[in-house]
Amino acid sequence: MKLSDVFNAKAIALNYTEAASNAIPYLGAGLFPDEKKAGLDLKWIRGHKGLPVSLMPSNFDVKSKFRDRVGIAVSETEMPFFRESMLVKEKDEQEIMRVQDSNDPYATEVLNNIFNDSQTLIDGAKVVSERMRMQLLAPIGGSMGIDISADGVNYTYNYDPDGKWAEKHYAKIEDGEDKWDSADTCDPIQNLEDCLDLQEEETGERPSVLLMSKATFNMIKNSARVRNTYTLLGVLSNNLSTDVNITTSKIKAFVEEELNVSIVIYNKMFKDESGTAKKFYPDNIVMMLPEGALGKTWFGTTPEERTLSTKVSADVSVVETGIAVAVTITDDPVNTKTTVSEIVLPSFERMDDCYALEVADSE
Repeated sequence: MKLSDVFNAKAIALNYTEAASNAIPYLGAGLFPDEKKAGLDLKWIRGHKGLPVSLMPSNFDVKSKFRDRVGIAVSETEMPFFRESMLVKEKDEQEIMRVQDSNDPYATEVLNNIFNDSQTLIDGAKVVSERMRMQLLAPIGGSMGIDISADGVNYTYNYDPDGKWAEKHYAKIEDGEDKWDSADTCDPIQNLEDCLDLQEEETGERPSVLLMSKATFNMIKNSARVRNTYTLLGVLSNNLSTDVNITTSKIKAFVEEELNVSIVIYNKMFKDESGTAKKFYPDNIVMMLPEGALGKTWFGTTPEERTLSTKVSADVSVVETGIAVAVTITDDPVNTKTTVSEIVLPSFERMDDCYALEVADSE
């Protein structure tokens, strides 16, 4: 029995698909749906939305005046490349031969471990795109962009090079007593309402979704003003006593009703290249979003997909729109290498429909 009979791109893709059906979906995948394009270059047109400008008055029998086409920004860049491999050596292949013996208690474990290696690489590829999307939705310090660095490679993308987005769509609470980690004095609901008003005044549309981490939401929950207002309104409506048990679900529903928004708490985690556990969405910032998709997650064509797919010695499959899985076998020594690669970068066409509020100091 050859290793390639049980360990190939098709089998890996199938295994991945089955495992993914049981996984919690990434939040960013819905906000930035996947799209595929050829090559590395990425270009998109971003419209700066605003209130409509009144038509110019005119006299009869005169030429019409031309209006400048303003508010259109063209963004163009080269998308970043990510690739990593795992190796199955000759000794590993000997272990796979044990599959022929149905009574071998180690057979299933060995196969599962190998498939888990492939799953690890594919999961790692998905982490990359989610990190990018969440960095765009958490512009700490008003910096709208993406920064991923490891192993001497640095990918940095500035989505707001002229600072115009941050000027009108970002704010930070500077006064210590107003910051949300000052539970006795902060006023989160008023802060959020002010920002929602500013965004509506700027674009004519009011955000309807608030994205934040669990720790950030807990600062709302622990705010004395929020708790007192919630309790007072409950007492006045005869629904609550003064000795009320304030829970996360109750405060969440209360804030959503007060501001006419939906709150999305995103606390999913990953490990970075150094093995350090981190949150996809950081603490101390709230992003106010419109309904629907915000942009797209663009995948390019990797060298594995473009070149190896034409070689008889390689077995290539593509999962998740643009994640390439390539399995190659060498003759001397006989090794099987699994490589997962992707070229990926989000576009953010609706960034002007979003408003960010930094509510406390970030590390």
